[in-house]
Amino acid sequence: MRYLGLLIALCLWPLEALAEDFFQLKGHGGPIKGIAVSPDGSRILTASFDNALGLWANRQPQWLEGHDAAVNAVAFVDEARAVSAGDDFAVRLWDLATGQSSVLGHHLGKVLSLAVSPDRQHVVSASWDGRLGVWSLTGAAPRFIQVGANVNDVAFAQQGRVLFVASADGRIRVFDFDRGTLEQLFLSNGFGVNTLVLNEAAGWLAFGAVDGVTKIVSLDSAEVIKDITLERRPVLAMDMSRDGGMLAVGDGEGYILLLNTVDWSIASDIKATHRGPIWALAFAADGQNIHAGGLDDAMFSWPLSDPRDAPRMVAEDRDFLNGNDSASNGERQFQRKCSICHTLTGDSARRAGPTLKDLFGRPAGTVPDYTYSKTLQDAEIVWNGQTIDALFDLGPDVYIAGSKMPVQRIARAEDRADLIAYLRLYSDIEDQ
Repeated sequence: MRYLGLLIALCLWPLEALAEDFFQLKGHGGPIKGIAVSPDGSRILTASFDNALGLWANRQPQWLEGHDAAVNAVAFVDEARAVSAGDDFAVRLWDLATGQSSVLGHHLGKVLSLAVSPDRQHVVSASWDGRLGVWSLTGAAPRFIQVGANVNDVAFAQQGRVLFVASADGRIRVFDFDRGTLEQLFLSNGFGVNTLVLNEAAGWLAFGAVDGVTKIVSLDSAEVIKDITLERRPVLAMDMSRDGGMLAVGDGEGYILLLNTVDWSIASDIKATHRGPIWALAFAADGQNIHAGGLDDAMFSWPLSDPRDAPRMVAEDRDFLNGNDSASNGERQFQRKCSICHTLTGDSARRAGPTLKDLFGRPAGTVPDYTYSKTLQDAEIVWNGQTIDALFDLGPDVYIAGSKMPVQRIARAEDRADLIAYLRLYSDIEDQ
C-alpha cells in the first residue's frame, strides 16, 4: 500500500515538476540574441531582436523596454542590476527592482558583447565602431579604448587588470585596462574571432571563429591545447559552467557541442535546431542545463543528462524560411524580407518593427504602439506604392538614413512590385 500511495502521489504531482529538466521561456517577438543567469541562479535575462529584455522568474517575464533596436548582449552586474547593449549603439544600466534603466553611453556602431569587471565597478562593451567602451558604475566618466577593428567579444583577466579582445580581423589582443594600451597581440586566427571564454584558474582560453575554428589555447603561450574545429561555421556562441567543468559551443548550423574541460572529451553533441543558428548560450547556475537562443521567439533549455531526446528549436520552419510552393511571390518576399520584424495584424506584437497592416496612405512614424527613431518621427514620408518601392530599391540606409531599420534591399523591380501588391491585401486605405 505504501508503494501504491507513492505511485498515486507521483501521478498527481504537477507534470511540470517532473519535466523540470527541459523548458522554454516564451513571450518575445523575435529571436533571442543574448542570455544571462543571475548570480543566485533564480532569474534569467533574455535579450531579443524585438528590442526588449525579458527578466524571468519562475518562468514568468517582466519586460524591460528601453532599447531602440535589437538587443544583442545582456549581463547581470549583481542581483539588483543588469546591463544591456544592442544595435541602437546604446549601453544601458537597469534597476531590476523597478524595471527602469539609464543610458551609460553610446558607441558609434552596434554593440555585440558586454563584460562586467570582477569588482562590479565597471562594464566594458565591445562594438563594431572599432572600440571598447569602459563604463563606470560609480559615477566616473566613460572612456574608450581604440582597438582598430570591429570588436566582437571581450573578457577580463588578472583580477580586472587586463582585457582579452576578439575582433573581426581574426586577432585576439590583450589590453591594459587602466591605461587602455595594447599590451600584446595574443594570436591571429586569419578569420574573424566571434566569441571568447577564459578560464584563468585552469590557464586556458577558448575561442570560436567565422571559419568554424574552435580552439583552446594556453593563456601563457597561446599554444594550442586542443583543436576541436568541426565542419560547422561560423561559431557564434560559447559559455562555461560556473564550476569550469563544461564548455558549450554553438554554431551557425544549429549544433551545441558540450565539452568536458578536464580532458576535452565530447560530452554531447546536440543538433539543437532543425534549422538556423545558435546565437546565445548560458549554463544554468547549477550546471545541469544549457540555455540557448536561436531563430525561435523563445529560449530553450536542455538538461545535460540527456539532451538529445528533448525538443529542438525551429521545430517548424519560421515563415520566412518556408518553401511553400503555393505562396505567391509577394508573400514569399514578405516572409523573407519583412516578417522577422513586422506583423500584418492590427498590432506590433512585440516585434522589432511596427505592424504593416493598413500601411498605404499612412505617414511614417505614426503607429501608436511602436517606438520610432527620431528619424522616422521627423520623416515627411507617406507610405504608398512609390515610397515603398524606393525604400527597397535604394535600401533603408539610403532612403531613410539614420532610422533603425536594418539594411535590406530587393534588387528586382518585379519582386518589389509583388511585395507591394501583397501588402495592399492587408490595407483598407488606398494610395494617396
